[in-house]
Amino acid sequence: MLKSIKSKTQFVSAAEAVKSIKSGDNIYVHANCSFPLALINSLCDRYQELKDVNILQLMSFLEAPYVKPEMEGHFHLVSLFTGANVRKAVNEGRADFMPVFLSEIPILIESGKLPVDVCLLHLSPPDDHGYCSYGVSNECSKTAAENSKIIIAQINPQMPRVLGDNFIHIDKIDYAVEINEPVPEFTAMKEVAGDELKAYEKIGQNIATLIENGSTLQMGIGIIPDMVLQFLTDKKDLGVHTEMFSDHLIDLIDSGVINGERKTLLPGKVVSSFILGSDKVFDYMDDNPIFEFRPTIFVNDPFVIARNDRMVSINSALEVDLTGQVCADSIGPKNYSGFGGQLDFIRGASRSENGKPIIAFTSTAKGGKLSRIAPFLKQGAGVTTTRADVHYIITEYGIADLYGKTVRERARSLIDIAHPDFREELERYAYEVNFFRK
Repeated sequence: MLKSIKSKTQFVSAAEAVKSIKSGDNIYVHANCSFPLALINSLCDRYQELKDVNILQLMSFLEAPYVKPEMEGHFHLVSLFTGANVRKAVNEGRADFMPVFLSEIPILIESGKLPVDVCLLHLSPPDDHGYCSYGVSNECSKTAAENSKIIIAQINPQMPRVLGDNFIHIDKIDYAVEINEPVPEFTAMKEVAGDELKAYEKIGQNIATLIENGSTLQMGIGIIPDMVLQFLTDKKDLGVHTEMFSDHLIDLIDSGVINGERKTLLPGKVVSSFILGSDKVFDYMDDNPIFEFRPTIFVNDPFVIARNDRMVSINSALEVDLTGQVCADSIGPKNYSGFGGQLDFIRGASRSENGKPIIAFTSTAKGGKLSRIAPFLKQGAGVTTTRADVHYIITEYGIADLYGKTVRERARSLIDIAHPDFREELERYAYEVNFFRK
């Protein structure tokens, strides 16, 4: 039993632990697959006793009871990256969204501009020296814990002990709650088949042509980054420096394609900050020294990223206009996700020696009814990546290299990789606004 460990920590029930939270507190919640559901459920059981409790969180995918309509006035969510479970609350105005780079959230926390009174964590048990691992999700949680007045942790023997700058000593934890349950697996990626699958496969192939032997990879979230990995089996000496990854990376590590031998920063290490995956990757990572997990203040720092030669960043978008502006976090004024690390890695890769920043997406949405390459972004849409930052845009129809190109050249390149059904319409607009001349 953990209670036999000599520690300053109080080992209590979840209900007892959350009694330390009071009205007006700012709570940071461990994200992704490390979401501390036992603590959250116990906290929400107390909702009628509490007012104006702010909950700060990155993406989660389990139930988020604090955004239910009856919780309004008791809990208020500040979403730093919006997942499907809180999207409705954000867009109905019952919760807030903060546009912020993943690299800069820790800076806001450390400066006190984003204060943390209580940090809720999901950790591995302490080792012989008393250190608990943050497990499969470090992101900003380590920084939040280090700047929090109170730390409450659920301690789970099924949480992998992931190595790196990824530990907290048990004595730093004020209240610990013992649980023993599977770590939540992320299975929310949609299944694709038929023509849609063929489009994703072609995008993966197009991206793979830009990846040289010895490159270091960053993969954002979604189907496309996972698809790319399937077309890299003939590459050699690839490395990884990425904010996140999922199961598909493991096969390339086992085959030796990913070995990090030619990395110029932390060679031999898979550097990351969190995982969105299943038991396959959780089991593989447990106490595995190839993995180096660090907070996003390091992993997502563009100046750190740029120290990797041949850095390739792979991210996606919802919409791109004919000048190259990228929207990846909203549909018109409606928040969809967040900035995450897209621009962190775009800028890091662009400053890397022989680096390649890539934005990739299928040419259409809504079953082919809507072109993702648009004359202009939807009214109210946010610009996630500016047109001056953009280098490569990739669809199933090809690769557009926009860097150092005029608006006229950009428009032509983007129309060439748009879906054929929309090219005439895009050209007509380009003539109307004098991007093209008759």
